Amino acid sequence: MRRPAFRRDGRLVSPAGMEPPDLLAEDGVSLQRRLRGGEISSVELVTASLDRIEALNPTYNAVVSLRPREDILAEARAADQARAAGGEIGALHGLPIAIKDLAATAGLRTTWGSPLFADHVPAEDDLHVARIRAAGAIIVGKTNVPEYGLGSHTYNPVFGPTRNAYLPELSAGGSSGGAAVALALGMLPIADGSDFGGSLRNPGAWNNVFGFRPSQGRVPNVPAQDPFYAQLATNGPMGRSVADLATMLTVMAGYDPRAPLSLEQEREPFEAGLAPKEAPRIAWLADLDGRLPFEPGILDLCATALGELEPAGWQIEPVSVPFPWADLWRAFVVLRHWAMSSRYGSDYADPERRALLKPAMIWEIEGGMALRADEVAAAAKVRATFYQVALKLFERFDALALPTAQVFPFPGEWHWPREIAGVAMDSYHRWMEVVVPGTLSGCPVVNVPVGFDASGRPMGMQLVGRPRADRELLAIAAAYERDATRMSD
Repeated sequence: MRRPAFRRDGRLVSPAGMEPPDLLAEDGVSLQRRLRGGEISSVELVTASLDRIEALNPTYNAVVSLRPREDILAEARAADQARAAGGEIGALHGLPIAIKDLAATAGLRTTWGSPLFADHVPAEDDLHVARIRAAGAIIVGKTNVPEYGLGSHTYNPVFGPTRNAYLPELSAGGSSGGAAVALALGMLPIADGSDFGGSLRNPGAWNNVFGFRPSQGRVPNVPAQDPFYAQLATNGPMGRSVADLATMLTVMAGYDPRAPLSLEQEREPFEAGLAPKEAPRIAWLADLDGRLPFEPGILDLCATALGELEPAGWQIEPVSVPFPWADLWRAFVVLRHWAMSSRYGSDYADPERRALLKPAMIWEIEGGMALRADEVAAAAKVRATFYQVALKLFERFDALALPTAQVFPFPGEWHWPREIAGVAMDSYHRWMEVVVPGTLSGCPVVNVPVGFDASGRPMGMQLVGRPRADRELLAIAAAYERDATRMSD
């Protein structure tokens, strides 16, 4: 097994033989610093990014709906001119990005990976996209997703599969699979993603990059069909460094009146809080007291990664949590059924549209249609009870640690793993049960890389932070990045 490859001297460590040109090996924060200092131009950076996409995308299929090169470069020239004129510029000014294809982009095809929307071109941006655009980023296209974002395996009937950055015959994870692969291979310096059931975390783990699921309400979902109860999914940043996560979160976060439960913007940018802190106390939850099956090697990689931090002062404690985990899974399934059937039930009601829906979506909608009110209420009660359990843990610990996935990246031709360590999986997402505590807590969660197995398959670990403590969790992740990099050198 190999320990994680983060960055050395501010440069991206990519899959062997796939190292990007020097310019594209740097993270977004470093590139923005060089842009502001006039060392490089946006035209130069965007050209290199487009050349990289052109060279690798036929194999990996990470970026879709790519805009015409001349239009993108015209925006890059305008960015350079604005910078030269000395005006105020945003945090992402001149950086290329491709937006996840679950988010609406004005004037740019947005498909949700569904044949129902294969030619859909929105008139307006989703809120977080508008904020990214206002911060000066140059949108070059979209990143590939599973159909409707369902399942942590990126493939769909519109664009096909996205391939793992390290082993192209394997899954890239999902639903932010295209974003993770584009980052890992240096196609793009920054990326957005979204997460309901691990969609920022799992592809981050499987492509050796970082993914951050913000606190509930930190990044408002606008537009939202239900701005009060639709709180299980959230947009968030991905990056090759924790500093990039923090910079992107500053851009994406902040209150919007159309999202009444959204959180106010922090007084200081999140990137201002990444200085070294006191070594954290971490609760290692492992396999939830034997509740979850894991492919051999995953628990060992995570435990080793944590153990190697102890010389730097980290306090790691294995913790048993006496909670009815089966009830938590059932609550997740019920609330997900409810959310999906509420949002997409009209497509199911139309027989012609239903015929084009992914089987997993039909299963979700039919599950939601069969729910009784008392079942939804019971699921909400389980979630509330678990939240109180999490609060008690946070009285002793700064973060909770679990593996990010229960299996390593699997063959790309699979739909989903049918069993783990001899235990049958009874749904398309049961194999991702380990992400449910983070989702249902509403707390911030970050995926950090932990290394590779003997076959070179990447894996990651979730760190779950205190409620609304996104800044604190980012600082812990930055300390992990620093200390783990030091140990792997």
